[in-house]
Amino acid sequence: MVLDNALVQYYDEIRATLRDLLGDRDDSDADGFTPGVELPELTPAMREYLSVSALGHAGMPSYRGRRLALLDLTRNPATMTTKTFASLVIVARAIRFIQDTGQRVTIVTPSSANKAIAMRDAVLRAIRTGLVDAAQLNVVTVVPEGSVAKLRSSELFTDPALRVRNPIAVYGGEAPGTVKTIALGLAEQFRGVVEKECETNLWYTLQLENYLAADVVRALAEAELFPSAPDQARLHVHAVSSAYGLLGHAYGRSRLPEDVRARTLPPRYLLVQHLGAPDMVLSLYNNGSTDTANLPAYAFDAETGLFAQGVDPRYPATTFDPGETLDPTFYTRNPPTSPRMNEIIRSQGGGGIVVSLAECLSRYGQVRAMLGEAGVRLPANPTELREWSLTMAVTGVLNAVDRGLVTETDILVHGSGSYSAGDYGHLTVRDLHPVEDAEDLKHVVLKATPSS
Repeated sequence: MVLDNALVQYYDEIRATLRDLLGDRDDSDADGFTPGVELPELTPAMREYLSVSALGHAGMPSYRGRRLALLDLTRNPATMTTKTFASLVIVARAIRFIQDTGQRVTIVTPSSANKAIAMRDAVLRAIRTGLVDAAQLNVVTVVPEGSVAKLRSSELFTDPALRVRNPIAVYGGEAPGTVKTIALGLAEQFRGVVEKECETNLWYTLQLENYLAADVVRALAEAELFPSAPDQARLHVHAVSSAYGLLGHAYGRSRLPEDVRARTLPPRYLLVQHLGAPDMVLSLYNNGSTDTANLPAYAFDAETGLFAQGVDPRYPATTFDPGETLDPTFYTRNPPTSPRMNEIIRSQGGGGIVVSLAECLSRYGQVRAMLGEAGVRLPANPTELREWSLTMAVTGVLNAVDRGLVTETDILVHGSGSYSAGDYGHLTVRDLHPVEDAEDLKHVVLKATPSS
């Protein structure tokens, strides 16, 4: 089953969600400029702009008595991640503001890569469909250097004018999360300078509400098209950095009519993370603490060449390196969403598990075959994989079943991202703008956004 345009299908619900989440906020508050909560009218151009918001639902082979299915959120070929949904909604708010006021908007967003890709695609789609012109809307993204291999070329890069207007800044320091500090620092320290000299409105977009509003479509589509059996709780599995997608699903379910919610049991959630950023799993099982001292100790096995532990089944049994970063997309430490996610899991059920690269590779053929049955192609050679989130999620739930951590028989894997080296045109660090702090980023923005 494929829902070709989920954001159009649930446009009215998304509008109402935005109004409920953000409608009582003052646009001149401490967070600076926002374009308001309204979305454009659903014209043919707007429908075309949103047309890449497809989602799919397909069965996967059962595993040890568990029925597995995939919620495929990767169907936009320009992004191949679920970030498409939130980015289209965010940019749509900017479109409406520009159409209403004639003023310009410059979006600034930090990202580990996927959000930057999706925001750039949404801005490009807004321009291509004629909803705004290139002088009215641009986006400046800040990514860590370790994520550059994920960045992809598009018309925002190949067109010289669009390339200047929509730069990608790269931070080369040791802590990838510093990109958030840099982007926020620009908004807090240099907003006045940028807005005056560039005659634009600077919008720093990193609000949870922007993602909740888009991700409610997961719960809405599920309730309408593939609900769980009335007497069986469904386990939702997601590779997470901050669990925005699962929080969006939970919020979307809360907005369903009471009689619809009553037809199924509350959902349960399984968080899948990696050793480089295991904070949400740590928090869940250590009373909110993300202290890595709570990770199990690993011992080197000279015979296998792997590090191993057998104390805690919620963490990798083996790993090439206890400090490895499986995928730089998952870089968030101490996410502010942890307390809310902990509360939901404790009240409704679920859990968390951490996977390693060694475990993903050991199951890779199995995972590839299972996803192939659901219509998702993984490369035969795992070294070509550039986005591991879907592979992590399936590996995580299979490990959890094997280790007796999962009791549910109905399991839905949220496919939040999967792409390979051959799926896109690549950029290099030489093509981008190095920054070390907010002042460096200010200069990038000033060059990219000359006054009209």
